[in-house]
Amino acid sequence: MLVMLRFLLPLLVGLTVIYIVVSIYSRLRRRRKLAQRWDSKDVLTVDRETFIKRGLERYDRSFKRKLILGVYIVPLTVIAIIVYVTNFM
Repeated sequence: MLVMLRFLLPLLVGLTVIYIVVSIYSRLRRRRKLAQRWDSKDVLTVDRETFIKRGLERYDRSFKRKLILGVYIVPLTVIAIIVYVTNFM
Protein backbone atom coordinates (compact mmCIF):
# COMPACT_ATOMS: atom_id res chain seq x y z
CA MET A 1 0.00 0.00 0.00
CA LEU A 2 2.84 2.36 0.84
CA VAL A 3 4.45 1.72 -2.54
CA MET A 4 1.20 2.65 -4.26
CA LEU A 5 1.01 5.94 -2.32
CA ARG A 6 4.61 6.74 -3.21
CA PHE A 7 3.64 6.29 -6.86
CA LEU A 8 0.22 7.97 -6.83
CA LEU A 9 1.12 11.13 -4.90
CA PRO A 10 3.65 12.46 -7.47
CA LEU A 11 1.32 11.30 -10.25
CA LEU A 12 -1.58 13.32 -8.82
CA VAL A 13 0.66 16.37 -8.37
CA GLY A 14 1.82 16.06 -11.99
CA LEU A 15 -1.73 15.58 -13.26
CA THR A 16 -2.85 18.63 -11.29
CA VAL A 17 -0.14 20.77 -12.90
CA ILE A 18 -1.14 19.49 -16.34
CA TYR A 19 -4.84 20.16 -15.58
CA ILE A 20 -4.13 23.74 -14.51
CA VAL A 21 -1.99 24.45 -17.59
CA VAL A 22 -4.56 22.94 -19.98
CA SER A 23 -7.40 24.84 -18.26
CA ILE A 24 -5.60 28.18 -18.51
CA TYR A 25 -4.62 27.54 -22.13
CA SER A 26 -8.16 26.53 -23.07
CA ARG A 27 -9.70 29.58 -21.39
CA LEU A 28 -7.24 31.95 -23.05
CA ARG A 29 -7.92 30.35 -26.41
CA ARG A 30 -11.69 30.72 -25.92
CA ARG A 31 -11.20 34.35 -24.92
CA ARG A 32 -9.18 35.02 -28.07
CA LYS A 33 -11.84 33.39 -30.26
CA LEU A 34 -14.58 35.45 -28.62
CA ALA A 35 -12.58 38.64 -29.16
CA GLN A 36 -12.03 37.77 -32.84
CA ARG A 37 -15.72 36.99 -33.24
CA TRP A 38 -16.69 40.34 -31.70
CA ASP A 39 -14.19 42.18 -33.92
CA SER A 40 -15.60 40.54 -37.06
CA LYS A 41 -19.18 41.69 -36.38
CA ASP A 42 -20.29 45.09 -37.66
CA VAL A 43 -23.14 45.92 -35.29
CA LEU A 44 -23.40 44.43 -31.81
CA THR A 45 -25.69 45.50 -29.01
CA VAL A 46 -23.18 44.93 -26.19
CA ASP A 47 -19.66 46.15 -25.62
CA ARG A 48 -16.66 43.91 -26.13
CA GLU A 49 -15.97 43.09 -22.44
CA THR A 50 -19.59 42.10 -21.79
CA PHE A 51 -19.62 39.90 -24.88
CA ILE A 52 -16.42 38.15 -23.80
CA LYS A 53 -17.60 37.82 -20.19
CA ARG A 54 -20.89 36.20 -21.23
CA GLY A 55 -19.09 33.90 -23.65
CA LEU A 56 -16.68 32.77 -20.95
CA GLU A 57 -19.55 32.15 -18.53
CA ARG A 58 -21.19 29.90 -21.12
CA TYR A 59 -17.85 28.20 -21.70
CA ASP A 60 -17.46 27.51 -17.96
CA ARG A 61 -20.75 25.57 -18.03
CA SER A 62 -20.01 23.77 -21.28
CA PHE A 63 -19.18 20.12 -21.88
CA LYS A 64 -15.84 21.05 -23.44
CA ARG A 65 -14.72 22.50 -20.12
CA LYS A 66 -15.65 19.27 -18.34
CA LEU A 67 -13.70 17.18 -20.85
CA ILE A 68 -10.49 18.61 -19.42
CA LEU A 69 -11.12 16.39 -16.37
CA GLY A 70 -10.03 13.56 -18.65
CA VAL A 71 -6.51 14.57 -17.61
CA TYR A 72 -7.29 12.80 -14.32
CA ILE A 73 -9.72 10.13 -15.48
CA VAL A 74 -7.80 8.56 -18.37
CA PRO A 75 -4.40 7.92 -16.69
CA LEU A 76 -5.93 6.72 -13.41
CA THR A 77 -8.30 4.39 -15.26
CA VAL A 78 -5.46 2.95 -17.33
CA ILE A 79 -3.39 2.39 -14.19
CA ALA A 80 -6.33 0.70 -12.43
CA ILE A 81 -6.88 -1.61 -15.42
CA ILE A 82 -3.18 -2.51 -15.58
CA VAL A 83 -3.09 -3.26 -11.84
CA TYR A 84 -6.24 -5.38 -12.09
CA VAL A 85 -5.03 -7.34 -15.11
CA THR A 86 -1.58 -7.87 -13.58
CA ASN A 87 -2.87 -9.08 -10.22
CA PHE A 88 -6.11 -10.90 -10.99
CA MET A 89 -5.80 -12.41 -14.46
